[in-house]
Amino acid sequence: MLSRTSIVDHIKIDTLIISSVFEIGDSTFIQGFSRALAVHREADTFFGNEGNFQAYPAFTKNIPFPLIEENFFMQSINLNPAIKVNNIDINGVSASSLIHIGSSYHVSMEARVKHIRQLLPRDSEQSRETEIY
Repeated sequence: MLSRTSIVDHIKIDTLIISSVFEIGDSTFIQGFSRALAVHREADTFFGNEGNFQAYPAFTKNIPFPLIEENFFMQSINLNPAIKVNNIDINGVSASSLIHIGSSYHVSMEARVKHIRQLLPRDSEQSRETEIY
């Protein structure tokens, strides 16, 4: 674990939602996860069987993590044992995000959102559904 001290005089966060974390202090492991299915419709129609995440590849595909195949050497010298910040002002934190004051060993964050727009038929067109990835 890193051996520096984080000093923050004042922090203001207006909104912290949807699997987000505000962590003060050192941590060994942080894992955030969020899923959202956003259906935008021109007509207010609701079905009782909606919301099956498994039906959409965006929620089931594996996320590719590139392997680091290069050898590297890193040396850091901390001339000052503290990181000092006067003020932090944050409007909002959402969707598996992290505000962390301190040191971390391992952080893993994942947010998956599927946006679907369902439009009413225009003239002789059939019902249209537009998916955005």
